[in-house]
Amino acid sequence: MSPMRYMGWMTGCSVLTVFVSIIWQTFLTLQTLSRTTVLLTGLLAIESSLKRPADETPPKVAIGYGACTDLQINATEFLNRYYKNYKIPTVTTSARDVVKNEDELLQSFAYYFQNGAAAERVMANGTLFKQLIEFAKVMDKERIHWYMGGNAPLMAMRFFMEGAEVLLGAHMSKKMRPLLPKEIRLAGVEIPDDDIHIILEYMAGDVWGPYVAPRANRYILHNDKNNPHIRAVEEMTNALKLYHPQLLVVSGLQMMDMFSFNPGEREKRLQQVKMQLISQPSDTRNHFEMASYVELKLLQELRQFVLPYVDSLGMNEQELSNLQQVLTHGRTTLATDCNPRIAHTLDQMRQVFIHLLEDYSVESRCDPKRRRVSRLHVHTLAYQAIFTIVDSQWKNTQAAAAKAALTAHRYVCKSQFINPESVLQVLDDSFATSMQENAPRMRISAASPVPCWKEHVQYGRDLERIKVEICVAPVLVCREARKTAGAGDNISASGLAAQL
Repeated sequence: MSPMRYMGWMTGCSVLTVFVSIIWQTFLTLQTLSRTTVLLTGLLAIESSLKRPADETPPKVAIGYGACTDLQINATEFLNRYYKNYKIPTVTTSARDVVKNEDELLQSFAYYFQNGAAAERVMANGTLFKQLIEFAKVMDKERIHWYMGGNAPLMAMRFFMEGAEVLLGAHMSKKMRPLLPKEIRLAGVEIPDDDIHIILEYMAGDVWGPYVAPRANRYILHNDKNNPHIRAVEEMTNALKLYHPQLLVVSGLQMMDMFSFNPGEREKRLQQVKMQLISQPSDTRNHFEMASYVELKLLQELRQFVLPYVDSLGMNEQELSNLQQVLTHGRTTLATDCNPRIAHTLDQMRQVFIHLLEDYSVESRCDPKRRRVSRLHVHTLAYQAIFTIVDSQWKNTQAAAAKAALTAHRYVCKSQFINPESVLQVLDDSFATSMQENAPRMRISAASPVPCWKEHVQYGRDLERIKVEICVAPVLVCREARKTAGAGDNISASGLAAQL
């Protein structure tokens, strides 16, 4: 073969290879788009089943405690500009429980950033905290955003948007109160200034020094003066005597984590929360919203004063792992897998469920006010998983999971319209229901966009059996996350609203 003919043959093969590659990539893209569109259609159809009749009385929800102002800023840009003369840590083997200075801030942020894990930490150095806020204020206005924050206000807003009547227990300044719809009742006094939380947001693929974020998430810093004392408890307790909600939500207790109290003060405040929970009639369901906790002692106090008196728990994958470790081994965890397998999450949920059922079985004879947990909701980047006891007060488990999944996309993308082309699918077409060998598999398909099944959970020495329904909904992950802070609050509230 002459050199010219050989070169022509090679050129032809290269062109053909490129052409086939383009065709194949186009086919895969169209196939993915088709699957996404079918899945979205299925989720929307399930969500539409939740529409309440126009003449139906709205459900009544009460939620506490606390509020703040969120200062949201791009994490890597902010740290690079503020700490341009500091060396980015290259080795991070642990995270800081409390941030006291610049070095500890950078170490702590690096640890969670490289793991793509959400974190919320107390900055004990009030002077440094104010300096960070002032520096953020002088950055371009387009690069910083101010929002109403706090678990309770964000969940209250979501419940209101879902058609509920809402009572919020929180102290607010006169600047923040107008940000709440006037229809939301407020139990709490006016305060001069709201606590500020610095929300360091980052996107998947963001680079900071040697680290690359595996997923979008946030790192939160606070130096609160009001929220750790949950002072709205008393006003909320008085308002509840006349309000009679169908659901009482307790949140924001992570503000008490690593905060300096006088001896016995925190326990007294948690005793007040307990009294509020046990004073509710049996037809009022109690829900506790988990958060990023560090201090083992506080988690142990929550196990004593809060967990025994709620029907439902909501959390993300990090918080689930932390709770499971506390209940099983008496220790806390830091960052865990930011995108855990469904089978692993479901097994952790079963372990938490069993521990709480066993605690109830042993202690309820001595404490008749204790409640048996009947619902768990875990929200992750890629899916929503909800456990409910069959024939409990909780209804619409499948629709609640679908609603939570759609809320996750809409909130993080900051758009009510879901464009299939802006969606990233993380899940496969099927998943194992447990890490145990030969565990059944469930398929995600047009016929079953939100797989649900029933199984028996055994607990206690006598191996008591209880039947639960489990539903898993895939999340249409936003390709370009716009906001992650507050996503869990909105997701959890939307799922609860669907089950009232």
